[in-house]
Amino acid sequence: MAVLKISKREKLGTRQTRRLRLDNLVPAIVYGHGQENQAVSLSARDIELAVRHGEQLLKCELDGKEQNFLIKDMQYDYMGHTIIHVDLTRVNLDEQVDVTVPIVLRGVPVGVESEDGALMQQLAELNIRCVVTNIPEELRVPVSEMHTGDVLRVADLELPEGVTTGDDPELAVASVSVVVEEVEAPAEEAAEAPEPEVIGEKAEEESAEGKQTDGEQA
Repeated sequence: MAVLKISKREKLGTRQTRRLRLDNLVPAIVYGHGQENQAVSLSARDIELAVRHGEQLLKCELDGKEQNFLIKDMQYDYMGHTIIHVDLTRVNLDEQVDVTVPIVLRGVPVGVESEDGALMQQLAELNIRCVVTNIPEELRVPVSEMHTGDVLRVADLELPEGVTTGDDPELAVASVSVVVEEVEAPAEEAAEAPEPEVIGEKAEEESAEGKQTDGEQA
């Protein structure tokens, strides 16, 4: 685990935050363990690299000594690509922490390969509790033995040793369902259109009626 260098922020405010980002630094807050919150900054490249590798526990140099921090929250820009703020909490390496890790499905289910089924993932992340040094980067869940109609639930997950979850054991993680093709209903026969009115004929009828009326009056 690489050691990230973080620095105290003496000046706060929107203008200073913009200046930090122009210098490729990310503003952050350090808190926890009964100590005062501390405004700091760290290299944008370093934190993005750590996140890309799935690291949640960081070893950082602050005030001339190494300390351990857990990434508790991150804010991204409106595009969802660039980290613009980080929340870090102080941790001891032997303490239990609550974190969220991604669920990654591995393999192609039997129900997809030979039973015309489709794999659906209902749960993308799992809330877990474990020692801070035992946080998995991701939970890899094999699904190759699943048939159509099968549902994989939280209770079915094999968690690493020392890792527990408080999520509802009946929550569906993934399922394989039969793909039903939609059959278009036959179009209803169009209602018989009324016979078009011929303007000339109507004029002739009116003219004939007029002559008949004149004759009767005479």
